[in-house]
Amino acid sequence: MHKGKGMKFVGDSRISAERKPNVPKDYSEYPGRTEAFWPNFLLKEWLVGAVFLVGFLCLTLAHPSPLEGMADPTNSSYIPLPDWYFLFLYELLKYEFASGDFIIMGILVLPGIAFGALLIAPFLDNGPGRRPHQRPVAVGMMLLALASVIWLTYESASHVDWESRAEANKPIPPGEQVEIDTEDPGYAVYENSCMSCHGDDLQGGAAAPSLIGIDKSAEEIAQIAQEGIGSMPPGQFSGSDEELQQLTDFIVSVNEEQSE
Repeated sequence: MHKGKGMKFVGDSRISAERKPNVPKDYSEYPGRTEAFWPNFLLKEWLVGAVFLVGFLCLTLAHPSPLEGMADPTNSSYIPLPDWYFLFLYELLKYEFASGDFIIMGILVLPGIAFGALLIAPFLDNGPGRRPHQRPVAVGMMLLALASVIWLTYESASHVDWESRAEANKPIPPGEQVEIDTEDPGYAVYENSCMSCHGDDLQGGAAAPSLIGIDKSAEEIAQIAQEGIGSMPPGQFSGSDEELQQLTDFIVSVNEEQSE
């Protein structure tokens, strides 16, 4: 081949030689059926999300969630409850067909069927329509699931006195120090009989609950010291009646100062 002769330029006909501006398509001829993702659709999603977020924040400010104290593995009388978004499953396990001998039905089979049905709903009802009445299967399954969750959550929450529960298990505010009178004769009794489990500041630990913030009379405290409660066996206190009186008066006085 001679230089400058026999050379050919080959172009790809699939690539347009004209540059077109990157603008959204005109959907005006399909009103109400489709729209540009940016900014029309995305802006609507952001607005709806912002409304729900502001409403949720206002609700948490108006009705703050009652907090409880730290978990105490030694308290056998405490009944744990799941967070609110799992209360419907907690309520489901109270029914005979989902508890006892049928517990597998309640913890695996029924939730699996429910969530599996929601996952396959789009494939069962894959029509072109977008309005609710044009998607009866998907909409019906979603409404059934939503109604079930709301009803079970309401049934579970309505049987719990949340304020009393929070009051009975209220935590001690962080950083709040309760002054302990180590000169009190009851403190010496406490040191010999109770400190090894309940700690030198009465705050408790892994082996025993806190003695701060309890709502018990001196008689109840004396009975617990002698007869035990929960995982605390009887016979933990072996002192005299006078020492027992000094111990109960000391614990009561500490709690009275803390409540003030």
